[in-house]
Amino acid sequence: MRPTLTHIALHVPDLDACVQFYSRFCAMRVIHERAGKGSRIVWMAEPGKEHAFIFVIMPGGQDRQLAADDYSHFGFALASREQVDAIAAQAAEAGCLIWAPRDEPYPVGYYCGLRDPAGNYVEFSYGQPLGPGSEAMPIP
Repeated sequence: MRPTLTHIALHVPDLDACVQFYSRFCAMRVIHERAGKGSRIVWMAEPGKEHAFIFVIMPGGQDRQLAADDYSHFGFALASREQVDAIAAQAAEAGCLIWAPRDEPYPVGYYCGLRDPAGNYVEFSYGQPLGPGSEAMPIP
């Protein structure tokens, strides 16, 4: 048996705000919506990855109050440092930037962090041995 990670399911306090956040900052799109337990359930995925990995977003969650030094997060890779800077600038303007762009030793790389409307942290990175351009990088 070899399990495959296919999705993460999140209960959130404001479904529409989270859908807008993941659409705007993560380029995810709604691939499925349905009624569920008196509300609606939304599936979101990155284009081209609809059959590999999705976020299932449902209403009814509490706002997460993560500590400033809590690095629990969802990680998204970008193709350049400039793209990290662009996301950080958009997030600062929207009031959801929590970690300004910073450089860390390999394998962490260059990254910034945002807070989604449910309180989850979302990292955008470049230079990790994951994501765009990572095929040539060794995983430590």
